[in-house]
Amino acid sequence: MTTETTAPVTAKIPAPATPYQGDIARYWNNEARPVNLRLGDVDGLYHHHYGIGAVDHAALGDPAHSEYEKKLIAELHRLESAQAEVLMDHLGAIGSDDTLVDAGCGRGGSMVMAHRRFGCKVEGVTLSATQADFGNRRARELRIEDHVHSRVCNMLDTPFEKGSVTASWNNESSMYVDLHDLFAEHSRFLKVGGRYVTITGCWNPRYGQPSKWVSQINAHFECNIHSRREYLRAMADNRLVPQSIVDLTPDTLPYWELRATSSLVTGIEEAFIESYRDGSFQYVLIAADRV
Repeated sequence: MTTETTAPVTAKIPAPATPYQGDIARYWNNEARPVNLRLGDVDGLYHHHYGIGAVDHAALGDPAHSEYEKKLIAELHRLESAQAEVLMDHLGAIGSDDTLVDAGCGRGGSMVMAHRRFGCKVEGVTLSATQADFGNRRARELRIEDHVHSRVCNMLDTPFEKGSVTASWNNESSMYVDLHDLFAEHSRFLKVGGRYVTITGCWNPRYGQPSKWVSQINAHFECNIHSRREYLRAMADNRLVPQSIVDLTPDTLPYWELRATSSLVTGIEEAFIESYRDGSFQYVLIAADRV
């Protein structure tokens, strides 16, 4: 008697369109920071973004208690899932027959949340084969692989048909691309009347130029943070009309201040905290309709 085993499905890896894309793919293929994995282990939702909301200090309890660090990690994860919920609050009316696109989907936590909330199909794209394989494995484990799927793909050149997508988003991933190219692609595959949402860090034009803290964040993540003005200009040029602009900066500071006290620090916490405090960096949500 023989037993057949099925090899896991591995994401097909296209050649990078530019050397920079190759660098970003290598960066995220090799990335395995405990802060992303430990937080995701709390409930199986693995995110690649930050959190918002007030810290529940009662849930944390006494810092001297042996369980305090475990509770702190759970609280950080609660705040990052709360951020994803706020993004989804702005997607508009979504039906079970609709298709959503997560551009820069990471390990797929937000895609799982969106499917659970709306019952719809969610397509994710990422340059990282490691992330896509991880997300697809989680979808199979949750038995939602018919509705939630990650693929290795350039978010500026996706396979989605024109006008086929009801809503789409970038959650802390737009700093890796040219905004005009990005919004042209979202505008192409979104239906007329479809909704686009981004949550992102952006440098504040009123500060004058990107601050030293913003430069440190760029160097740490090998990205290029845009200004808020650039987002609005690129949207206007690509038939995306903002309906909501929400300054989340005060809401994200508690997450960073708590994370800075944890065992999961990566060394970039000070740059985020100080840039948010001095006003040179902002955390914003922009929801726009395709016209």
